[in-house]
Order: sequence, then C-alpha cells, then structure tokens
Amino acid sequence: MSTEILRYAAFTDTPEGGNPAGVVLDASGLGDAEMQAIAADVGYSETAFVTAADGNDLVVRYFSPLAEVPFCGHATIATGVAWGERHGDGLLALTTPAGLVEVRVADGVATLTSVEPSSAELDDDDLDVMLYALRWERADLDPSIPPRVAYAGAHHPVLAVAESDRLAALDYEFDRLAELMAARDWTTVQLVHRTAPDRFRSRNPFPPGGVVEDPATGAAAAAFGGYLRELGAVSPPATVTIDQGIELGRPSLLTVTIPETGGISVAGTAVPI
Repeated sequence: MSTEILRYAAFTDTPEGGNPAGVVLDASGLGDAEMQAIAADVGYSETAFVTAADGNDLVVRYFSPLAEVPFCGHATIATGVAWGERHGDGLLALTTPAGLVEVRVADGVATLTSVEPSSAELDDDDLDVMLYALRWERADLDPSIPPRVAYAGAHHPVLAVAESDRLAALDYEFDRLAELMAARDWTTVQLVHRTAPDRFRSRNPFPPGGVVEDPATGAAAAAFGGYLRELGAVSPPATVTIDQGIELGRPSLLTVTIPETGGISVAGTAVPI
C-alpha cells in the first residue's frame, strides 16, 4: 500500500511563499527508518507524520531530512490545515514528542497553542561561539532583548540585533554553528530585529536539519512569544507579528498571541504545493 505524501506551504497564502512541509496524514504503518527516509526524500526542513488518530486526537511525529525533532510549528500548521480540508474545521489535540499541542482549524487557518514556554540564560562562551559563527559583534545586539535560550516544545537561542542591516546581510559559518547546536540540542536560532513595538523581522538558521535557513519557524515563534512575556517586553494579553523568509524569496507571516499565562498561540494559513 502506497503512502500519500502531501506538500503544503505554511504561513502563506501562496505556494511560492512560506515554509514548505511534508505531511503524511496516515503514517500508522510506517517505522522510524521509513519516516526518516520519506523526510529525506521530500527534502523540506520537516515532514509531519500522523502515526495514530482517534477522532480529532492525533499522535504526530516530525522528521527533518537528517533526524527526528521534538516539535515543528510550520509542519503542525500544515497538518492542521490539511486535516481540516479532509475532516472539517475543529479543535485537534496533537500528542507530540514535546507534549500536548492543541490546534484549532477554521477557514484555512490553523492556530497552534504550544506547551508551557520557558527561557534560560545563554552561556557566555556559547554566545561568543554564535557571534563568531554569525560574524557579529556584541555591539550589534539589541540590549532591550538580551540573548536567551527560549523553549516552547523545542529549544531556540534568541539573538536580537539593533540594526536591520545586520540581519539582512546574514552570512554564517554553517559547520561551526551546526556543531554547537548539535551539542546543545538546539533546533533553530531565532535571529530578530524589532521593527515596531508589536512587529519583528526574523531569520532562522537551521543547520541541525541540514538546512541553511528556515523561511518560517512556528516553534521558534512560540518560544519567542514566551520569552517576550517572561522578559516583560510585551504587556499580555498581546499579539505580535513576525515577518520571516523575505530574504529567501518565501515571505511568511506568523501571528503570535501571548496570553497572561500558559501556552503561546501561533496562527497561520497553509496552501497545497
């Protein structure tokens, strides 16, 4: 029996934008090696596999071309929209390796609510390695958004730059950053510049997945939302918008809702490729 592999672009309303994700809505007969092989063949930063389903209760796993990851936001959005197109709108409960993630699907928009977010200090030596790999200096950083490691299902170091041109001219040492991220179990790096009180521009290196840069990263957006709340950089309930993928020619729009407590919501559209 053949496996149906769907391809969706998430956080966009056009197939040419957003972040492509593979989606397998029935992976109940697939083993780990088969899912890994499919993800490698699809070649997107992640492919989501629904390994079990009972009504709207789904078990979902995520694979990059190189390895399994605990959670992926854009593949979750793609899975929610794909599921909704076939089974109708509603509230999905996704059991993921990172924990329970709720996804509300309505009119082609999926909104995920992350696990409880948290953040931790970024080790000074690790920061030096990251800055060296990114070819940045400490003076480039925005002191109002200090470096941290943010979490909302996966770990993402956050670095904010004060000037937009540092972000626009991103050119980093892939192997050096990949080695550090693998040692620390980080998924992507959330590089941001604040363009307005409630708007950010983001770029996300993703060497652990074998991808130079991710054009839309829902998991990092959720982690960042939790970090902003913990930092006191927003006054919840708040909504911020993240623009990503512009430099890659795949513009993406992520809407992040930050409540006073609990998980962070990230909403976006998704369209078949």
